[in-house]
Amino acid sequence: MDLTLPEEVQLLRDSVRAFARDVVAPSAAERDRTGAFPTEILRQAAALGLYGIKVPEEYGGTGASMLAYVTVMEEIAAACASTAVSLAVINLGADCVMRFGTDAQKKRFLTPLCRGDLQAAAFCLSEPHSGSDAAALQATARRDGNGYVLNGTKQWITNGAHAGFSVVFARTTPDGGAKGITAFVIPQGTPGFRVGKEEHKMGLRSSNTVQMIMEDCRVDDSLRLGAEGQGFEVAMAGLDGGRVGIAAQALGMGRAALQEGVRYAKERKAFGKTIADLGAVQDFIADTAMQLDAARLLVWRGATMLDRGLRITREAAMAKVFSTEAAGRAADRMLQVHGGYGYVNDFPIERIYRDVRVTRIYEGASEIQRVVIGRAVTAGG
Repeated sequence: MDLTLPEEVQLLRDSVRAFARDVVAPSAAERDRTGAFPTEILRQAAALGLYGIKVPEEYGGTGASMLAYVTVMEEIAAACASTAVSLAVINLGADCVMRFGTDAQKKRFLTPLCRGDLQAAAFCLSEPHSGSDAAALQATARRDGNGYVLNGTKQWITNGAHAGFSVVFARTTPDGGAKGITAFVIPQGTPGFRVGKEEHKMGLRSSNTVQMIMEDCRVDDSLRLGAEGQGFEVAMAGLDGGRVGIAAQALGMGRAALQEGVRYAKERKAFGKTIADLGAVQDFIADTAMQLDAARLLVWRGATMLDRGLRITREAAMAKVFSTEAAGRAADRMLQVHGGYGYVNDFPIERIYRDVRVTRIYEGASEIQRVVIGRAVTAGG
């Protein structure tokens, strides 16, 4: 088995690593302090082709693989998790339009997005009372002439206030369960589609998280994404890849935590030697390094399978659970290595510790992923 990244992915990784180091990382702490959206950094990311990593070149994208995508996510997240999650949702929205959109929709939305003319994209699935149970969403889309009228509230929407378009899911059949959901692409500025409350979060402070509210929002048939009743399929197709992407983000955060812990341990002296020489600290470093390497293999497996056109629901869930929990342990251990200094914001580990916590929750909590894995294994999958 060849575990070496293809040459083109290595070149992209090296380019993004330099961008993350020189452009993204230096202002990460300040953006975390102020909550400022990374507008200029995202503009530069778009210029590098990172707004449509898997979108074909004919629509302005990079046309790269899922393996390339997760490699990019790891590098950006190692520098700034907030920027990484904003970029991930932009790509998630783009992927949904690419996979299920008409040619006209792709030209209308993907081309300007990949060019950077649109600041961001959003994915509007969760609601105040339906998160992991996406099939229970209550937003409605009522047929009206040659279009639909949408009503409802979407919750935890990343990039919502900055999105040039949003992929929105609403119920077209009241009692249809998962088969009664339809997807739409709604442009920014559509009457009846507005930004609601902005959330003030423990971490990821410079990523934008808002409610999106639909009040008699009228859209015509040209904005329906896929067939009526296909919305749940659209959402799940996006989320399998999205979960591998979240795993890659967590991997980047865990890697950054390990780097910060090692750097501090090699500088801090106690009992006449650096604390890096202490057995307990070496155990922390060794365990963290092993778990992050294992996480990377799970991420790469999921990405490679997706590139081959294989279904990865189980593998995506495994990658997400293992990587996010490994990253959480990495941040906790490396904060402990810092001692009291890890608890103040003078050192990056404090921000990483806050940022990484949500990765075990969004795009399917660890508990839900374990249900997915357990059912797949029980069924012989």
